[in-house]
Amino acid sequence: MKSLKDKVVVITGAGSGIGRALALQAAREGARLAISDVDGEGLAETARLAEAAGAREVLTDKVDVADRAAMAGYAQQVAEHFGTVNVVVNNAGVSLTGTFDKLPYEDLDWIMGINFWGVVHGSKEFLPHLIASGDGHLINISSLFGLLSMPGQSAYNAAKYAVRGFSESLREELLIAKAPVGVTVVHPGGIKTAIARNARYAEGEDGERTARMFDKKLARTTPEKAAEVIFDGMRSGKARVLVGADAHLLHTVAKVLGARYQDLVARQYKKLGSRR
Repeated sequence: MKSLKDKVVVITGAGSGIGRALALQAAREGARLAISDVDGEGLAETARLAEAAGAREVLTDKVDVADRAAMAGYAQQVAEHFGTVNVVVNNAGVSLTGTFDKLPYEDLDWIMGINFWGVVHGSKEFLPHLIASGDGHLINISSLFGLLSMPGQSAYNAAKYAVRGFSESLREELLIAKAPVGVTVVHPGGIKTAIARNARYAEGEDGERTARMFDKKLARTTPEKAAEVIFDGMRSGKARVLVGADAHLLHTVAKVLGARYQDLVARQYKKLGSRR
């Protein structure tokens, strides 16, 4: 797929951040949009901006990607409304920080429901429509933390590694079947979004401090740049897209060091903790 003009592009988690930036980028390229989020106000603002940016049509729905039945109904509704589906971006995601021993099962279920099962639901329900289009592409948003692990991120790492493995296996299956659907898994580094401010934190974690550090020191790439890189990767048919210099750097370090990167991370994290 070389152009989004007149294509039907589905984006979950489009109420803010990368999802909104993807919607606006697609709108500028003349796409027809089906955007969803659990945040109705944010979604309405994205729709307004997308229409102003040139979207041929914008369909909005308040949908929880963790709800399997809701996602099944959503996919059917979008396909019936537009008559086809060309691109699906499973972008909706949340963050959970805390050491594993402090994370309650409820929060583990919450993050896996959105970050992993949300991707599975979106892929499963929209895949038949992507295949039927004859020119489909599935984009699943993982993370830099789907390539390497960090302390305090066990649940987030688990979900994002799962997205990576799931997407790569699905891509292989579609290649074997010679299905007309490309699959790209995306690994963003620190993006300037509200994900850290809207995260859940385990007992004893200073969420405000963590969010402030993320915003000031780690979030280096704008959502707009991320959207550009993601769609460029799709057009190039890339199986894996890294977003941000930090993602490229840390992925390279982990590849060079192998499993030893974990020892390096642990030492640096311990030093950081001693300076708190």
